[in-house]
Amino acid sequence: MKKLKNPFTAREGYNCFGCSPDNKLGLHLVFFEENDEIVSTWDPDTNFQGYFNILHGGIQATLMDEIASWTVYVKVKTAGFTSKAEFRYLKPVGMDQGPLTLRSKLKQMRRNLADIEVLLFDKNGTLCAEGLLTFFTYPLETSIKSMYYPDHQEFYESMG
Repeated sequence: MKKLKNPFTAREGYNCFGCSPDNKLGLHLVFFEENDEIVSTWDPDTNFQGYFNILHGGIQATLMDEIASWTVYVKVKTAGFTSKAEFRYLKPVGMDQGPLTLRSKLKQMRRNLADIEVLLFDKNGTLCAEGLLTFFTYPLETSIKSMYYPDHQEFYESMG
């Protein structure tokens, strides 16, 4: 498994709720590439609770949306926006059931639409939620100019 670098941290004003390490209220997600998947682990914090000791469903959706966007960055090699998202919550995710593991992969490309499958597992490897997200992707030139998409190699640590 190869750790991915977050190239957006070099940009002034960057404060993504999902992946900025400096957002005080954020999720601070870190990503890895493993074959055709993007992977992340995350420990729930009580600030993200819904029902007592249960991770809020909106936070689960946000986790799945964020890793799906990184799948677009790394696997599709461009930027885009979520245009459709379907989530299935299969089992409650206890706040004491971390770290959680998220796995995401590109299912298919339909012209400029990327269908991304995301699975959320508890610490025991039990599938707790799944998502199918469709991203509207931009041509690379537009992503670079308007979406601040960096050179694709900036997602990887240099091998220097």
